[in-house]
Amino acid sequence: MALTNGTGPLSDPTGEYEFLDKIIRHMDRHLIFPLLEHEANREDISDERLRDLTSAKYRLLYNTNMTDYVADLWKEVHDSDEVPAEFSKKREEVLERLRIFEEESSKITDPLADDAVVSQLRSDKVANLKFLEENHGVTLEMVNILYDFGKFRYACGDYERASDLLYQFRVLSTDNEKVSRATWGKLVCEILNTNWEAAMEEIQKLKDSIETRLFNNPRAQLIARESLVHYALFPFFNHEPARETLTELYFSPPYISSIQTVCPWILRYLAAAVITNRSRNKNLSSSSGAYQKQLKDLVRVVKQEVYEYNDPVTEFVKALYVDFDFEEAQRKLGEAEEVLRNDFFLGSSTDVFVESARHLISESYCKIHQRIDIKYVYASWN
Repeated sequence: MALTNGTGPLSDPTGEYEFLDKIIRHMDRHLIFPLLEHEANREDISDERLRDLTSAKYRLLYNTNMTDYVADLWKEVHDSDEVPAEFSKKREEVLERLRIFEEESSKITDPLADDAVVSQLRSDKVANLKFLEENHGVTLEMVNILYDFGKFRYACGDYERASDLLYQFRVLSTDNEKVSRATWGKLVCEILNTNWEAAMEEIQKLKDSIETRLFNNPRAQLIARESLVHYALFPFFNHEPARETLTELYFSPPYISSIQTVCPWILRYLAAAVITNRSRNKNLSSSSGAYQKQLKDLVRVVKQEVYEYNDPVTEFVKALYVDFDFEEAQRKLGEAEEVLRNDFFLGSSTDVFVESARHLISESYCKIHQRIDIKYVYASWN
């Protein structure tokens, strides 16, 4: 969904609106919402930009079951205290459908809520379904209701309950296509619930599925990897234990190739991760070799993509490690700091990034100069 003011694109002198637009085009609508909220809460936002974002949020969520919130957005967009009757009608329909789902699913959710029943389930889905059918009257149709109910709860914004339903469906279903879709949905639920460890488990499941289930479909693999690297940005910069795992994933041959082919803007985040990793690993001698390899790989990829994609973060890497232009590196660092502070994912990492980048400038300068101008080194820290 392109961000416009209703008549055309908004003025975008820094290119950050265009950058945001690229990111959200590859995400589920429920993941887009917090990015738009972040933009709307910026202190320097103009009235025009705020109106545009409110309208974007309304269009984004209109087809969901979040009827009350969508009605409130309609009031903001139209500056009105009243809403059309369609919102009340849809709210009633959602509540009625919720009642029906609760009734239809109870025949399977009740047994699955019983610890004594769950303890008898095994890894064999067919055997589990047979056990539940013989002892509790569960049918394949009831299993599919779990999937439909999970999707419905998801559309209502009830991510915790949706996650539970999708998990229960996945435990019993042998429909690989639906199981895959349920896993994507569960990943989004865990992200929005900020359950980062659970989200990382879903990322691993999806990674394995992409490499096995889609093995004979390279195009589908490429699209799935593209989605996964975008979704994974949420735990990447919110869950410290995920940082190293996801850096390795992004640099792995299939994923770095996908990033370079279809979404080179992800290099901003990969570059930020590598540079901030310097501070995280500086006291671990065992991590030094791995960090130097990451840095070397980053420089190689940035150099390859310089004519396809660049922003202040990747331009900083290019200035420092490709051109060895230290004055330009300092200038780009200043631009990168401003960009990072306003970036949804990177804002909290800005100070660490700047500190690490300054160290890297000093280290690189000292490596290639026999005589060191102390005034220059001092300038790089101010």
